[in-house]
Amino acid sequence: MIPGTEPPSEITHRLRLIVAGSTIRSRRAIENLRRVCTQHLAGQSDLEIIDIYQQPRFAREYDVVAAPTLVKLLPLPVRRIVGDLSEEDRLLRALDLAALPSAGEV
Repeated sequence: MIPGTEPPSEITHRLRLIVAGSTIRSRRAIENLRRVCTQHLAGQSDLEIIDIYQQPRFAREYDVVAAPTLVKLLPLPVRRIVGDLSEEDRLLRALDLAALPSAGEV
């Protein structure tokens, strides 16, 4: 491939989920976020799960004061959502997905 002619990235959402170990709330947040990404962002999200017990510097880097916290880096504006992400409507609004159909809908 000729340099500079790469197809545009399909990543529309860059997400960082900050968890604290494998607590019930952390596991629930991971499950809820993965489900939403699969249903609404199939192939369009860059999701990284960070355990602050293993990598505490990320708590400071992302200004996290409670875990689990989802940090939406893209699309702007940056947003933080604290909790287990079980309120799907709230999560979809925070991810700017409330008005979009899910990947299975046409």
